[in-house]
Amino acid sequence: MSANDRVLINAMIEEQRNARTVPLSFDATFERFAAEHALHGYGLSEEEIEAGVIGGADDGGIDGVYVFLGGRLLHEDSEIFSPQFAATGVEAGSQLTLWLVQAKTSTGFSEVALDKVASTCSNLLDMEVDESVVGLLYSDDLLARFGMFRKALTKLLTRHPTVLIKFSYVTRGEAGEVHPKVQAKGKILEAQFSNAFAISTGEVEFLGPAELWKRASTLPSYTLELPYQESITHGTSHIALVALGEYIDFLSEETGAIQTHIFDWNVRDYQGNVEVNREITASLQKPDAPEFWWLNNGITIVCSQATSIGKRMSLSDVQIVNGLQTSYTLHETLSGLYATDPGAAVFERLVQVRILVTADQAARDAVIRATNRQTSVPVASLRATDDIQRQIESYFLEHDWFYDRRKNFYRNQGKSADRIISIPLLAQSVMAMGLGRPDYARARPSSLLKSDTDYRRVFSDKTELPVYLWLAMAQRQIDAFFQVAPDLVSRSEHTNLRFHLAMLGAVDLVGRAFGKPQELNNAAREGTFPTTIRLLSLWKSLKEEFDSFQNERQWSPDKTAKSSDFVAHLTTALGYGPLPRR
Repeated sequence: MSANDRVLINAMIEEQRNARTVPLSFDATFERFAAEHALHGYGLSEEEIEAGVIGGADDGGIDGVYVFLGGRLLHEDSEIFSPQFAATGVEAGSQLTLWLVQAKTSTGFSEVALDKVASTCSNLLDMEVDESVVGLLYSDDLLARFGMFRKALTKLLTRHPTVLIKFSYVTRGEAGEVHPKVQAKGKILEAQFSNAFAISTGEVEFLGPAELWKRASTLPSYTLELPYQESITHGTSHIALVALGEYIDFLSEETGAIQTHIFDWNVRDYQGNVEVNREITASLQKPDAPEFWWLNNGITIVCSQATSIGKRMSLSDVQIVNGLQTSYTLHETLSGLYATDPGAAVFERLVQVRILVTADQAARDAVIRATNRQTSVPVASLRATDDIQRQIESYFLEHDWFYDRRKNFYRNQGKSADRIISIPLLAQSVMAMGLGRPDYARARPSSLLKSDTDYRRVFSDKTELPVYLWLAMAQRQIDAFFQVAPDLVSRSEHTNLRFHLAMLGAVDLVGRAFGKPQELNNAAREGTFPTTIRLLSLWKSLKEEFDSFQNERQWSPDKTAKSSDFVAHLTTALGYGPLPRR
């Protein structure tokens, strides 16, 4: 069957390649495919997967690096890296995961690949590593990703975290026929990971076509069954009392991990060891505590259909839009016990679940907004339900583009990755091209819209809908330019300068530096974009100024890319004039 699995995987990768406006190479597509399915179950977006891809020269034998805290992906601007971060906000004993991926299109697994990873990790897991020395061996992106892990671990030490270091070795070879010597090297690498820290555990897995096909052909299920004890029905919607054991089973994948995709539309992430979650945990640990549902506001589920047979409800298109904190705390506190002792008395306690049936997206948005206003969720967190967000989504759809204000919604429908634009990416594009702040867009890949002030600047009613679509299309054109010139542009340069080149493309069309998206109205109406030849010329000028500026200041590439001083220097040096005062 391995030959058939390989044919199917090859066909799937070719389909993904051909769906792009500018196809990646087969090897590059395989790297992203491997990372996506090695991390199966985390529900990462296309941009989150792309951000972790290393590839290219000096990758240390590693094609992808991802850092998770408590199952949540960390970004370079995540709160944990802020000087104001307080470790007490993280639950004691939380798991910090460093997940490494190596992807080879070869039809076998080699000892050399494992040796390279072992050598790289020996250097980069050293908490006292001198990056000025190892920087001669490894790419900036690889150093940055490992640096995130070391910084997070340092910040969390007082919370006594556990550490998992996992390596997924992915090829087109048969994982069930790995040579004994390669298996032995895998065990040695696991031991190296486990011995890296007193609190760490190591895992090495081999993935071949059969494993990839199984994961790739398994779409996340949004149709789930929820057993209940009692329920009240009004119209097509319900309020149910559900046993905690049944609810944990409802939340869990077959592996026991929480089904993150059913929280995609929730307005905030898990908050960890905050007071309300500590109180939930404490109530679960007291046998004589009042009924759980007396003390808890419960869970709100929206779905498109609910069918009850006996005391089991079948729910379609499930999204938990309120109760994420309760759900995650229940899962973290009780899932381990449920796996070993599902008959424990605590699992007979009840949680209240509201099941609201509607296929109307506007009604769903209203439920999300209303149910979350009862708690201390910042207004900024409710943005995906704003009228402007739904208007942008509708306008994109009219032009066969897909605005993913509901994470992975269009990806799960099989839409082309090239035409899917997330809220964070559109915000970065507006900030870089429309507002003349590529430095700000570069520095805040995940936190750009946490500030209400920034949100109002980016999503202003003064900006016409065609401009948003133009910005999305222009950014994709810039990204395509980088993809077709891998020998011209390093991975690190792509990370640092994609938004700077986008800004230059916009100001070149307008003829001067500007700081208002309305300046792009004409370009949007006429569908005018920079040509590839012009982008090449702009790239050469950008690279020259970038190298010169950082050498003069003795700054790192990362610091230079995040500097407003560099942006001001760039537009003036290239003859577009200074940016307007902000």
